[in-house]
Amino acid sequence: MTSLSSSLLPAEVIRRKRDGEVLSAEILGDFIRGVVAQEVSDAQIAAFSMATYFKGLNPEERTAITRAMAHSGTVLQWDSEQLGGPVLDKHSTGGVGDTVSLVLAPLLAAVGGYVPMIAGRGLAHTGGTIDKLESIPGYNVQVELSSFQSIVARHGFSICGQTADLAPADARMYATRDVTATVEQNGLITASILSKKLAAGLQCLTMDIKTGSGAFMRTRAEAESLAEVICEVGNAAGMDTQALITDMSEPLAESAGNALEVREAVEILRGERKDGGLLEVTMDLARRMCIQSGLPEKRLSQALQSGAAMECFSKVIHEMGGPVDFCDRLDHYLPVAPIVRPVFAKPGANGVIGQVDTRELGMAVVDLGGGRRRTGDSIDSRVGCVDWAREGDSMEKPLAVIHAADEASFGRAAQRIQNAYQHKQGDG
Repeated sequence: MTSLSSSLLPAEVIRRKRDGEVLSAEILGDFIRGVVAQEVSDAQIAAFSMATYFKGLNPEERTAITRAMAHSGTVLQWDSEQLGGPVLDKHSTGGVGDTVSLVLAPLLAAVGGYVPMIAGRGLAHTGGTIDKLESIPGYNVQVELSSFQSIVARHGFSICGQTADLAPADARMYATRDVTATVEQNGLITASILSKKLAAGLQCLTMDIKTGSGAFMRTRAEAESLAEVICEVGNAAGMDTQALITDMSEPLAESAGNALEVREAVEILRGERKDGGLLEVTMDLARRMCIQSGLPEKRLSQALQSGAAMECFSKVIHEMGGPVDFCDRLDHYLPVAPIVRPVFAKPGANGVIGQVDTRELGMAVVDLGGGRRRTGDSIDSRVGCVDWAREGDSMEKPLAVIHAADEASFGRAAQRIQNAYQHKQGDG
């Protein structure tokens, strides 16, 4: 029994793509079904991914493989009329200090949206929303899908990790691509992102595509190319898809590290932080998503200032297994690193800060234990950095305040941070 028997054997699919042929929706669908049924080996997934990396996918192929991956498992169903609002979400291509989801989801819920956010874990220099939430005691990121849907229906949002039921083909495909240097292919990136969003049953999706030294898309041209492909495929698959390109040439939030980022998000929701890059990007995305879905854009600021978004966040944290008073007692519940100390520029560095290698700042958090080098690495939610220096700041001020588990990791992170900040002569 083979799911490819009605079409082509895996090796023939790989050969055709290797030779630059266009694959039909039926052939791609059969191949993806074979991936889920374990009838396509890891070696064959790797070969197909490499062939695709070099030969590419045309628009029809991109849409076909995305649809096939989305329907490789459960597809959530929502009744927006019964809910009373649109079902929508955003997806970020990742960076350093990208804590947008924790503020954006309750904010949209507070103005009448429904946000079933199925998020991922961090790898290398990028942080993961699920890792951040796991710093909250009791928060269950692997809740049953039926419970997840019920919480979204009652409170307007929830955030959980990808389950084995949702887009299982993507989980296998990505795990293989990650170790075979075939991640950076727009068609496969698009299929990976959108298959999960389509499986979540979204009506509207806004992409937050990062560009800069801390992003996978280093240049504006690369970001625009990915945005064009994602919007094309998302809309062709029946999901209203738009994209916003945002800056990742410096850390987005003032903090990077799981518990530290949760604290910053709650402080924004509590009205204690009224400016900064994280709030600015969150509000830009929220306005775009309101216009896209028909939600009342004018109510966003009120939802933040009145505490409605904060109340929504607090209720969902508790529904997902966290403490009922989490947002009121951050100092009690969030873990704290034993070493908290600033790092300064190397002796002789003067003037003002010029360019910042934001990827290196993210890797400093990895050195502290707050990120992963490989899938499956454990995370220390206590550690990270806060109060990043910014371009134009004096080199005499601290570059960051490091939260470390021990002196050795502090030293490794401090060296990376010092190397990441380039100075230019100025008035200081």
